[in-house]
Amino acid sequence: MKRLDLIISERELDSVTKSLDMANAPGYSVIKHVTGRGPNSSISEGMEVSGGANVHVIVFCEEDVVANLRDSIVPILNYYGGVAYVAEASPI
Repeated sequence: MKRLDLIISERELDSVTKSLDMANAPGYSVIKHVTGRGPNSSISEGMEVSGGANVHVIVFCEEDVVANLRDSIVPILNYYGGVAYVAEASPI
């Protein structure tokens, strides 16, 4: 099983969740109003009013779902920004 973590602009959440549905992701969790700092900038809660809020999308799925998602998620990340990481996951 894989864990996919996406940090994206809240504006792109609909596009990403549609991609997850089309790739047959079994489900996902969304955490809104994510703040933090990256190598080039920081996001604060004050940026939320200007459309700068981020969300964290967490998906647990099989490798074939991740492979299906790459084609639709990578262009979104390249155009709008954001990050995505895939890691191994196992239930407790």
